[in-house]
Amino acid sequence: MTTWFITRHPGAREWAQSAGLLIDRHCTHLDPSEVRAGDTVIGTLPVHLAAAVCQRGARYLHLSLDVPEHARGQELDADGLRACNPRLEAYAIDRRPAGEAEAA
Repeated sequence: MTTWFITRHPGAREWAQSAGLLIDRHCTHLDPSEVRAGDTVIGTLPVHLAAAVCQRGARYLHLSLDVPEHARGQELDADGLRACNPRLEAYAIDRRPAGEAEAA
């Protein structure tokens, strides 16, 4: 089982290291076909990629932040990230055809 950390942000990598996260693979872009059942993927993935991770039997942990409006779009260093209440939240995402989603 592999723990992936998907981010292009150096501040996020620094935060993960300082938080003691045990990461096996860091990537700036995820190819879901490389993820295996039992893996854990950490990041802020678009929902379709997070769904692909879950479909493959892996666990998805979203790096959630409370970013104030004035800081949106800015590159955050590890301290800036810590100021935004970083936390890992587990999500199980299920992809359905649009017709099924509307009926649900």
